[in-house]
Amino acid sequence: MQAIARGRSPCRLALLIATLAGAMTPAMAGAADAERGRRLAERYHCGTCHVIPDVPAARGRIAASLAGFGRRSYIAGRLPNEPQLLERWLMDPAALVPGTAMPAMGVSAADARDLAAYLRSLQ
Repeated sequence: MQAIARGRSPCRLALLIATLAGAMTPAMAGAADAERGRRLAERYHCGTCHVIPDVPAARGRIAASLAGFGRRSYIAGRLPNEPQLLERWLMDPAALVPGTAMPAMGVSAADARDLAAYLRSLQ
């Protein structure tokens, strides 16, 4: 409360603490990072099954190409292409579509948020 009394708001104080603790990444701040998502597509080997724009090794032909994914109405042809649903799909596809060929790759919530941002950016 002393900080408020000296003219510092709680928000400014929190920003100062975050700055002193080190730079916050978008994932730490809760914002999606599409560029990080593109790199994660490589790390999770999504290109083993999918063709993915801007991911050099992504030449898979087992599953649908992800080119233009952001314009699609559906995820896997079944689920509305909405950010939160896409994140859930990336973390545990079989929970949403039992029997799907899409494997669970151990994607964390933060990684799913960034992967979803990248996929939705593909126009």
